[in-house]
Amino acid sequence: MKKINTTEFDKKFDHGEVDIIEHLDLSTARRPNLEAKRVNIDFPTWVVEKLDRESKKLGITRQALVKVWIAEKIKEAV
Repeated sequence: MKKINTTEFDKKFDHGEVDIIEHLDLSTARRPNLEAKRVNIDFPTWVVEKLDRESKKLGITRQALVKVWIAEKIKEAV
């Protein structure tokens, strides 16, 4: 990574230079509000069985199914 000051970086960006990526340290980049946070939820056995059937039918993991369904419900509520 080639270090430059913010003024130089801004000039490169403003002039549309395509090589500004070389001046970024992507190892420290963050995606606000998209970082994962672990949550544990206890479900009754019958719910887990139905989740497993549905996830198998769709060819995705149980976790992926739960994430998609919760995200869909949240979008509907907003």
